[in-house]
Amino acid sequence: MNKEEKLENLQQEASECKKCTLWKTRKNVVFGDGAPSSIMFIGEAPGFNEDASGKPFVGRAGKLLDELLNKIGLTRNNVYISNIVKCRPPENRDPYPNEIKVCFPYLEKQIEIIKPEVIICLGRHSSKQILEKFNQKFSGITQDHGKHFIVSTLYGKIIIVPMYHPAAALYNPNLKEDIIKDFLKLNKELQTFKKE
Repeated sequence: MNKEEKLENLQQEASECKKCTLWKTRKNVVFGDGAPSSIMFIGEAPGFNEDASGKPFVGRAGKLLDELLNKIGLTRNNVYISNIVKCRPPENRDPYPNEIKVCFPYLEKQIEIIKPEVIICLGRHSSKQILEKFNQKFSGITQDHGKHFIVSTLYGKIIIVPMYHPAAALYNPNLKEDIIKDFLKLNKELQTFKKE
């Protein structure tokens, strides 16, 4: 089976998941979208628009993410986008620890299948979970955004980059400036990484 087929099988499994109570209020499981390429973006949880469409980052934050991708010469067709939690928490609240715990294995399997070279964590929940998975200390999104953590896996190196969530940048213009700077810095790192 190729990566796409493995992801389809996993998506089918996730679509029937009832491991936490979020299944009772979801319209759709928001599994992931894009190409299983070397670059993976991981957000926190679906919002209203994502729950309605079944795709990640399709609301206002998604439009900003598209703009940011364009700034570094990428589109959704070049990257894979997913979330820590696959179902929308009611009223867009933060996901509870138990919801993250039972849903995280789906994301771990997505990472195993895709084998990304770069993981961009969008927001504090995503950054904390991913860095801790790879035994890295997370000091907080304010301290760690834009930093590059290089970890070793069975299939090679991964660069992990925590960033502010695009939704936060919509409400705070200063954060938008920071996230643009982080994306441009990431672009430089990607060029260097490809040359190695």
